[in-house]
Amino acid sequence: MNWYKTWNNPLKNVLWWLVIIGMLGSLPLAYTRHLTETSTKNVEFVFDYRDLLDISDLQTNPQSFIAQQLKNMKAAGIGSMAVYESTLGEFKESRHIEMYNSRDAAALTQTFGDPNENFTYVLFKDSATQQKLEPLIQKTFADLNVGIKPWSFKNRNGLIIQMSMDDASIKGMDPDPITLQMLKDQGFQIVVRLSNRRPFVTNEMDKFLKQLHDMGVKRIIVDGNEVPGYTEEDTEVNLNKMADLLNKYGIGLAAIELLKEPQKGFNTLAKQTNYNVVRLHSFTEKDGEKLMEPLKKAELEDRIQGVADRFVLAVKDRNIRMVFLNAKPLKSLDKGKLVDPLSAFYESLQGKDGAIPRIEKAGFTLGLAQTFDVHTTGWQKVASVFMLIGGLSIIVLMISFFIPEATLVLFVIGLLGLIGLHTLSANLYAQGLALGAAISAPSIAIMLAIRTVRSGAAAKWKSGLAFALWTLIKTSAISLLGVVYEVALLNHITYSLVLQQFRGVGALHLLPIAIAGVYLLFFSENNTYNDKIMHVRRILTSFISVLWIVVAGIGLAAVFYYLSRTGNEGQASTVEKLFRSFLENTLGVRPRTKEFLVAHPIFILGAYLSIRYRHAVYLIFIGVIGQLSIVDTFAHLHTPLHISLIRISYGIVFGAIIGLVLIAAWEIITRSWKRWVPKLSK
Repeated sequence: MNWYKTWNNPLKNVLWWLVIIGMLGSLPLAYTRHLTETSTKNVEFVFDYRDLLDISDLQTNPQSFIAQQLKNMKAAGIGSMAVYESTLGEFKESRHIEMYNSRDAAALTQTFGDPNENFTYVLFKDSATQQKLEPLIQKTFADLNVGIKPWSFKNRNGLIIQMSMDDASIKGMDPDPITLQMLKDQGFQIVVRLSNRRPFVTNEMDKFLKQLHDMGVKRIIVDGNEVPGYTEEDTEVNLNKMADLLNKYGIGLAAIELLKEPQKGFNTLAKQTNYNVVRLHSFTEKDGEKLMEPLKKAELEDRIQGVADRFVLAVKDRNIRMVFLNAKPLKSLDKGKLVDPLSAFYESLQGKDGAIPRIEKAGFTLGLAQTFDVHTTGWQKVASVFMLIGGLSIIVLMISFFIPEATLVLFVIGLLGLIGLHTLSANLYAQGLALGAAISAPSIAIMLAIRTVRSGAAAKWKSGLAFALWTLIKTSAISLLGVVYEVALLNHITYSLVLQQFRGVGALHLLPIAIAGVYLLFFSENNTYNDKIMHVRRILTSFISVLWIVVAGIGLAAVFYYLSRTGNEGQASTVEKLFRSFLENTLGVRPRTKEFLVAHPIFILGAYLSIRYRHAVYLIFIGVIGQLSIVDTFAHLHTPLHISLIRISYGIVFGAIIGLVLIAAWEIITRSWKRWVPKLSK
């Protein structure tokens, strides 16, 4: 035991040095991530051409409408058009063909049709259209083993497809070559929506991708839940072939954010194409409906401004490089006409406080979306050793606040365990160690602040104001230790592209609160384990009063409210959304509300009061929310590092200012109370 104590007792100080050395060794990896995520500044706005066809189909002059809207989109900054695999239905909307079922064809030709026939009759607009589309249609239905034969009416050539019109009109084929050429001639970049609905045949896919390459296509967006080539059997073989073809023609992918579930095979295809992937933000048809509701002018302007803010945030705060716009027409009974969101789109992009001027002001450029240039460093292998030892050290330090006698044994066991975990799964090791460091750092930071008060060290400060500011700075700096490990351990490009997520972040929202709370109640006093056990017994055997129940109810409500505001699913009121928008537009980067309005100010007030009142330590405890929020800010791995750094800096500065206001208010109230209460008692 003497030998063990000889090594265990001084180990705590050694661990602090190991944490600092590990942090310094990890900084180059954080810097390479910064270089990667700032390596491309091009932003591409894409409109769904199929949606434009749907809107034009309800207009008086469809072709003129399309021509005018394409000019408007160019002027608004929309430089790309998304086209899908064609269908007969889309050819009809484009006015390339006319399509009839057997009954309509009989009426057209004034003959009595066969009652046992339900075929599809197609007429081409002219011979040039026939020349381009007929081979496409012939091949598609021949591959489906569907009979097809020539047909004509009044000097217009066509085809009879031996399939019902409803079925035939949705069969997929290669994108419309006429539309592709028209859009290219008008200066639009082509983005292709590609599905996995047709059988994957390597030679045919090779020819198809070559045609896209010749048309200048640089990126595809997967249409549906499966990438092209994904099958239940031989999936890996087919995906490798698809990836080879994409690499051959220099065509990349777009990853749609916030999907309910990942597209099957996407991660494999992304890896095999060396992550030639950009993140895509989708403005859906449902989103567009909100711009077509019967609104007052001011309300519509607010919604348009909200759309502009949304696009700016997507690009600036989430590393989005492609914005995809959807739209659909609606019949407005209130307005008594057909409506669409196109004019609102243009206003959100180029109107007052429009998205595009603000995006360009932030240093981005409209252009072809490009993949990140992944930066690496030869320091990676050496840094991994520093991260292992430093990350383990900060976790053991956190546990030592509760069981200091076990520091040495926990360090040895943890070291062996992490080495074994890395051998089994490097990914699980990185995420586990990052989560452990992220939870430990803010917990340690708050526990040290609590210990400073409990030990009486805070009371020795002459200035409560100086102590409060210094404690906030020191506590935040300790929390940032966890940030460095979190960023360095998870610096792979898959996290920036959100192809891989940081699991267990939900624990980060609650565990530091629980850890600091247990420490405050049972371990912050300098007493023995027997004393701690007796303290626990006293609490468990205490009589429960109505006041206790009320306090517990308030506490549970506070926890529920806190959880409802945390994460991507968090809810915010309309007033708060307006306040957030104001902060974003004023500061450029919005600080987190729970940091600068709640946690940091209360922490400052608690630290100020703690030099006179020991129970003010409970106000310091509330500051754990701000400290874990600092670490959680960097857990959004798709957010650029400099944005997260600015965000927490604003939070600390504004939180300190509001904290000083609280201190001033406290002094005014207490001094006024002391002055007036004696007079009232007389």
